[in-house]
Amino acid sequence: MKKIKIEDHKITSEIKLSNLPSLLDLGANDDDVKNALKKVRRKLGKLQDTLYAHGKYSVLVCLQGMDTSGKDSLIREVFKDFNARGVEVMSFKVPTSLELKHDYLWRHYLALPSRGKFGVHNRTHYENVLVTRVHPNYILGEKLPSVQSVEDVNEEFWDIRFNQINNFEKHLAENGTVIFKFFMNLSKDEQKLRLLRRLDLKEKNWKFSAGDLKERKLWDSYMDCYEDAINRTRKEHAPWFNIPADNKPAARLAVATILYDTLRQYKDIEEPELDDKTKANIDVYRQQLNNE
Repeated sequence: MKKIKIEDHKITSEIKLSNLPSLLDLGANDDDVKNALKKVRRKLGKLQDTLYAHGKYSVLVCLQGMDTSGKDSLIREVFKDFNARGVEVMSFKVPTSLELKHDYLWRHYLALPSRGKFGVHNRTHYENVLVTRVHPNYILGEKLPSVQSVEDVNEEFWDIRFNQINNFEKHLAENGTVIFKFFMNLSKDEQKLRLLRRLDLKEKNWKFSAGDLKERKLWDSYMDCYEDAINRTRKEHAPWFNIPADNKPAARLAVATILYDTLRQYKDIEEPELDDKTKANIDVYRQQLNNE
């Protein structure tokens, strides 16, 4: 099986999305890929236990991609071996009336993982420069003092918002959050097949929404916005990774491998040692228990 390398997926220079692969061929069948994932996610789960005991870093996993790109199932499969107390999953939908009474990053701050935990965000703060850019009228709902009409949602507006996002992520990284941003790179042809599957399979019907077809018509606009967002926010402290999403098992293995191979490079993440007093009295404590 082909080895997954971080450098093959990490975006380190300006990209054109049309040049990035949407299919990852690992030279193995799905069963072999799934077995490889089981091994990596077990190691990732053990690493998370150490991260929790260490208690100085948090990990923010950002998943972005078009509808049907496999975000939900990826979360289920990659984090299956985590201790439940060590991972928090958040899915961001249309902002609520309460959320709209705050700035657009407020709800994302509230959902950040505490030290020692993983936070997995299914759709992220990038929705605020993706969906809102394709549909600039949504910005009016934020009731910003500087925006009186859609005409005010101009390039200067987006420049400011991207700067805010970069500052947000820099602040998180400087305070101990390890950030991963995964772009689930799904082809338009594969999305069509997956939408048809939702219509054809009864157990998948509930996932289908007519709105998916409306958004699909805006595919090119979304790709332009994704490309610009990735290019403007690819930072060493908050890197983007291209994850070819046309094959779900391969995509899941890629994400799990990148997480594990990156985090194991943090040599300071280790379980804390017992204090000297406890160490000196281990035999005493053992005897007390054995004498019960």
